[in-house]
Amino acid sequence: LFEYQAHEQANALRWDAFAWVGRDYDRLWLKSEGQQSVEGASAGITEVQALYARLVAPFWYLQTGWRFEALNGPGDDRSRSLGVLGVQGLAPYRFDTEAALFVSEDADVSARLTTTYDLLLTQQLVLQPRLDANVAATSARRFGVGDGLNDLELGLRLRYELRREFAPYVGVSWQRQFGDTADIAEREGDEIELVSFVVGLRFWF
Repeated sequence: LFEYQAHEQANALRWDAFAWVGRDYDRLWLKSEGQQSVEGASAGITEVQALYARLVAPFWYLQTGWRFEALNGPGDDRSRSLGVLGVQGLAPYRFDTEAALFVSEDADVSARLTTTYDLLLTQQLVLQPRLDANVAATSARRFGVGDGLNDLELGLRLRYELRREFAPYVGVSWQRQFGDTADIAEREGDEIELVSFVVGLRFWF
């Protein structure tokens, strides 16, 4: 993802990218994702991961390593380091799936699931549903995280592949926070439910 999100709270830029080096069985993965507001008070989140990956089954990698997360906004900036244990691969029916468990330096435990599916409408026009979900076993209120289901995002993006490696897209995304995480967001004056219209670019090389 590399996109501009327009919604009623504050328009933002969002990205989700990865790269890897290595061979079929052993790889080093580098991942980055985040979001940054482009109007009003500057606020955003940036995340970087460095992971060692080992092929453990056809199309499936076991990943372990380090994640760094930084939040900026009104007040003090916040950052933390977390250990990562996860899997990434192609689930039955060709669902691209990432699932990871995180343990922070303060022993806060959380997990994330991301899955996408490419539906080919034509050889160049591709519709991609996407699901992102975050849960936590323990709360980390400094970072806006409560225990239980934190948030859920459902997205639908339609891209046109000018080339396989280069495809502009448009779409819509629905995000909702739950439980203690929603309570924390409301106390800070944030919306707990957002619908965003997105325009972006997907590319690889």
